[in-house]
Amino acid sequence: MKKLHTLVLCAILLLVYNGCAWAQEAPEVAARGAVLVDRASGRILYNHDMNEMLPMASTTKIMTALLAFENGNLDQMVTAGPNASGVTGTSIYLSEGEQLSMSDMLKGLMLQSGNDAAVAIAEHLGGSVENFAEMMNQRARELGADANFVTPNGLDAEGHGASALGMARIACAAMEIPEFRELVSTQRATIPWVDHEYKRVLTNKNRLLKEYPGATGIKTGYTSKAGRCLVFSAERDGMELVGVVLNCGEWFDAAQRMLDWGFDTFKPVEVMQSGIQPLKAGVKGGKTGQVAVRAREGITIPVKVGDQYQLYYELPRTVAAPVSEGQWLGTAWVELNGEKLSEVDLVAAGPVDEGGFAHAFLRVLRSFFHIGI
Repeated sequence: MKKLHTLVLCAILLLVYNGCAWAQEAPEVAARGAVLVDRASGRILYNHDMNEMLPMASTTKIMTALLAFENGNLDQMVTAGPNASGVTGTSIYLSEGEQLSMSDMLKGLMLQSGNDAAVAIAEHLGGSVENFAEMMNQRARELGADANFVTPNGLDAEGHGASALGMARIACAAMEIPEFRELVSTQRATIPWVDHEYKRVLTNKNRLLKEYPGATGIKTGYTSKAGRCLVFSAERDGMELVGVVLNCGEWFDAAQRMLDWGFDTFKPVEVMQSGIQPLKAGVKGGKTGQVAVRAREGITIPVKVGDQYQLYYELPRTVAAPVSEGQWLGTAWVELNGEKLSEVDLVAAGPVDEGGFAHAFLRVLRSFFHIGI
C-alpha cells in the first residue's frame, strides 16, 4: 500500500526566509567539471559539466581511503614493498620494508598526499595495485559513481578518470565514516619515521580548513594532465555541502564561491523527524491490532524558493505478529521537483506480541458487536 502525504511549506518558507539572498545567480566557475551537492540528501545544487569524465589526480585517494576504512584495520601494520618505495610525485618517503600502522599510512595518504602510501595500502588490501583498482571500480559501481580507477594515487594513467558527480558521490559516502571525517579535517599530524631521529610532519594541503568557516574537508589533487582538482566540504546551520572542481585553476576561490552560493540559496528543512510518526500499521494475530511506526532516521532536504516537494511512505496493510521493536516495515522518501531524494527505513516503534486464542476471540466480538470489551 502506498499513501501520499503532502507537505505544503513553500509559502511558509517564503515568509520565513524573506530577508535572505535567495535570488543570487549561480557562480561562474572556470573548471572542466564542477558540482555541488547536499551530502545528506544527495540533491544536486550546482552543475557545470558534472558528467564529463576527466582525470582527477590525487582526489583519487578519497576512494583509496574509503576502502581502507571499510576493509582494513587501523591498528594493523602495513609494509611498504618495492613498488611503494620511490613512487614519483608527492611522497612520505617510505623505504622498502618499512612498516607503519594503517592509521599512520592514511595520515600520510590524505594529509601529505603520499603516492607511496597509496601503493602500500593498495598492495596490503588488494595484493596488487591491479587487484585494488578492481576493488575501487566495484565500490564505485555500488555507489553509482561514474569513475574508472587504474591507480590508487591518481598519477596520470590511460583510462584513469571520473566525473565531478562521481567524485562527489564517493566523497559523500566517505564522509559518513567518522574516522574519515576526522582525518580529512586534520590540519597537521606527525607519524613515525624509521631510522630517523625525528618524526614525519604532515601538513594538510587543503587551504579551506584555515580559510573557510565551517570547512570539513576533503582532498586536493594536481598533475599536469588533470590540472588542479579539489573535492571540498563545509557545514553550516545543520547542512553539509560537498563540492568538486576538476581542472580548475582557481580551485580554492571557486570552492568558496560555490559554497557561499549554496548556503545563501538553499536552506535545510526537516521533512520527517526521527522517532514516532503519526503512522500506524495493522498487526494480524497480535495482542494489539496496530503498531506505531517511526523513521529510523530523519529526512532533511535543502530547499529554495519555488521548490515543491512531497513526502511518500509505503507500508503494508498488516504485518503478522510477533513484531519486534525496530523491525523493518517500509520506507519513506521525498520527491522534490519530481526527483526522488532521501529514502529512509520505517520501523516498528515498539514490540507487539502474539495474541493467542483469547485475544483473537475478543477482537472478533468487538468487530461483530461494535462494542468495547
